[in-house]
Amino acid sequence: MKLLSAVVKKDINNKIINNMIKGNYELVVENIILIFDKLYKKIPEKKRISYGRVYVIKTMVKYIYEKLSESKSGDFEVAADLYEKSKDFKSRGVSLGIISFYGLEHPKRILPYFISAADAPDSDQREMAQMFFRKIIKKHPATAKKILLNLVNSSYSNIRRFVAETLRPVKENKWFHERPEYPLSILRNLFKESVLYPRTAVGNNLSDLAKHNPDMVYKLVKELVESGDKNSYWIAYRACRNLVKKEPDKVMNLLKVDEYKYKNRTYKKCARKRN
Repeated sequence: MKLLSAVVKKDINNKIINNMIKGNYELVVENIILIFDKLYKKIPEKKRISYGRVYVIKTMVKYIYEKLSESKSGDFEVAADLYEKSKDFKSRGVSLGIISFYGLEHPKRILPYFISAADAPDSDQREMAQMFFRKIIKKHPATAKKILLNLVNSSYSNIRRFVAETLRPVKENKWFHERPEYPLSILRNLFKESVLYPRTAVGNNLSDLAKHNPDMVYKLVKELVESGDKNSYWIAYRACRNLVKKEPDKVMNLLKVDEYKYKNRTYKKCARKRN
């Protein structure tokens, strides 16, 4: 879907990029919000919830970063200053996205901004943090692994959730299906997570991995159940939400239950069918 017309590009150049270079951050924030809202309205209503905001911000980030690079006037400090001056998720999302491009060359330098966004009160900012950090993992897997292994032990539940969410095998992390040991070596530190927010992210992560690596996840489910830890069991149960569709009896045997419920679906062991 093409969002950036010649008119919109001109607006971004004049109202966002030029003001960023000049340090007029209040105007930058104001115009990011205005242009974001215009672009968001161009997306069909049915796609807005799951597709709209992320797509708009990614589109704006890519264009702004490219133009800043061409101008040779914008650098890391410009994006960092914008982040500090921003409060709403739209301008913070754009600034964080630009910062992430600089992180491709200097991953450790951008870390404070991602930690800040990952623990922000606003959930949209937290989502932007995990989304933009995935490119850092792909470009610098060894460095990112050290960073995430440190963050996974954070006393802040939002930071632990950031670790789990940023490791989900979505489009940017498709290579995880060939190297599942990479995310699992980090996620294992959360297998006894006591807080629901990050624990859900761990369960969802394993559920996603099960789509391509069902046998591996079955082994993990068995391990989690046999650990005897209630939080580990909860993760095991959540991890089976896709597996149960194809092999309900196998899942229920592993979980030691006669019935599996997820949202509005119920699988019964004896009936061998979904109600």
